[in-house]
Amino acid sequence: MVLGRLRWLAGALIALAGLAGPAGAADYVIRFSHVVAPNTPKGKAAERFRELAERYTNGRVQVEVYPNSTLYKDREELEALQLGAAQMLAPSLAKFGPLGIKEFEAFDLPFIFPSRAALRRVTEGPVGRGLLEKLKEKGIVGLAYWDNGFKIMSANVPLRLPEDFRGLRMRIQSSRVIEAQMRALGAVPQATAFSEATQALRAGVVDGTENPPSNMYTQGMHEVQKHATLSDHGYLGYAVIVNKKFWDGLPSDVRKALERAMAEATAYANAIAQEENDAALDAIRAAGTTDLHSLTPEERAAWIRALKPVYDEMAPRIGRDLVEAIVREAGKAD
Repeated sequence: MVLGRLRWLAGALIALAGLAGPAGAADYVIRFSHVVAPNTPKGKAAERFRELAERYTNGRVQVEVYPNSTLYKDREELEALQLGAAQMLAPSLAKFGPLGIKEFEAFDLPFIFPSRAALRRVTEGPVGRGLLEKLKEKGIVGLAYWDNGFKIMSANVPLRLPEDFRGLRMRIQSSRVIEAQMRALGAVPQATAFSEATQALRAGVVDGTENPPSNMYTQGMHEVQKHATLSDHGYLGYAVIVNKKFWDGLPSDVRKALERAMAEATAYANAIAQEENDAALDAIRAAGTTDLHSLTPEERAAWIRALKPVYDEMAPRIGRDLVEAIVREAGKAD
């Protein structure tokens, strides 16, 4: 706890020192902190935004990208953003629940998005825009949604049917919905920082986890997980957010240039997400450390039946009308 606080303060001091004046020829510095590897979809998109932002502002803005929790960990970054110690983040959508905006937890509901097209109808439509608007009351401006992808389950035992989860300690990100999901499967959910997940698996502190393949591969989780099920049961996406005071204080021409950079980086992020995850799956297969299992229609139906109660349990927390609106939008014909 003490070490974590010292680490947070060190990051804040680095960031605040930079706020005292421009770095080099730049008028404004954006510290963009995230918790994944540079070669993931989010990591690559952050770099693309950096390049475009600096180009479109003619160097007036300098973007410093801090990947792999080098500046702030999961539990630290939102507080740092609100305090102005970091200007930009791309946290997973589940992170907004603890902030008091529980509606974002709808994205964690199992099997809620049958396809990427269904997902895009939600994030790019009135539902997605309305959720980003809610962030303003917390001193945050929501700029865009970035994909990672659909998640797979992993453990050191095969996970074909819900009963295979019984008693397993499953690492999760902090999310009430994902906790309920794991309990519905008979597993024991254990919230662990993303930066600590692989070590927790390696040490046997947890037995398994869920992640898109790109996260599983780039973090080396496949080296310590003998089995993975290509379940596509849940979605992992991010909201790119910026400190509202910082954003509102930018000249309008700079904001416009950054919005252009973000729009192009978002298109890039969402275009590469699937191919990055496909490439990660190929790499996991090639490594030969993890047996990959695709659900049969019967197995998939059993997972859906087991996880259906999560909707009834979580609807009062998230908002039943919102859940119904998402299901309605997602269920339209592709």
